[in-house]
Amino acid sequence: MAATCSILPKGQLLYRNAVKLQVARRFSDKGWFQSMFVHEVEARKDAHSNLLSKSETSDLYKIQFHNVKPECLEAYNNLESEVQRKLHLDQDYPCDVVGSWNTWYGDQDQAVHLWRYTGGYPALTECLTKLNNNKEYLHFRKERSKMLVSRRNQLLLEFSFWNEPTPRNGPNIYEMRSYKLKPGTMIEWGNHWARAIKHRQENDEAVGGFFSQIGDLYEVHHLWAYKDLQSREETRNSAWQKEGWDSSVYYTVPLIRSMESRIMIPTKSSPLQ
Repeated sequence: MAATCSILPKGQLLYRNAVKLQVARRFSDKGWFQSMFVHEVEARKDAHSNLLSKSETSDLYKIQFHNVKPECLEAYNNLESEVQRKLHLDQDYPCDVVGSWNTWYGDQDQAVHLWRYTGGYPALTECLTKLNNNKEYLHFRKERSKMLVSRRNQLLLEFSFWNEPTPRNGPNIYEMRSYKLKPGTMIEWGNHWARAIKHRQENDEAVGGFFSQIGDLYEVHHLWAYKDLQSREETRNSAWQKEGWDSSVYYTVPLIRSMESRIMIPTKSSPLQ
């Protein structure tokens, strides 16, 4: 009989087999009956936005990815900082910036902004209407456009089981891990991460978790904070020593179509430092 071959690189194959072995051992220790319920997925009786978000009236988030001309990055950061400060001080706009960063590892000369609209879609509509009638803001957009190579955005909701993103002191580096999921798997992803997140909160590294509503769909963004790259490595490695983390990874990996990691540095005006 011809030998079977794997399309996975040797390293990935060894990793997957090791995780399978660990999970199998755990299930054998606990018994076959209990293991039947590890992969439980709640029946879907509503839109996943209602099942996974904090509430039907939860805040709406917008994430912006701006690719900036290299020679314009400093001027761009200064201009964005000025506009964000004015919007923070103006109580007529029901929005605030949660965090602003420049990508350190990932797409270079990239700015990432996370906005929160208090009150959901009505707040977003109110802000857009007011900004489109604000001559100062329209001038800002015109000046900003001269500095950009490209830009894209998404509207997001936050997962109910993640912490609310709140301002924090620095210095920190931030990692945004973005996952494109297979269509139809968002509920299953949420079920597994609702259990897995407890393994990643001891060092206060969990900042926020979001899933897309408009823009690229079935995309998840997890935002983490670390003191530096070394503490990131140590924190992530320590998760593997906790019972249950390996099985959470094992069951979520098949749901992913692709994933991306950005290491980001906060801008001077970012509430998340």
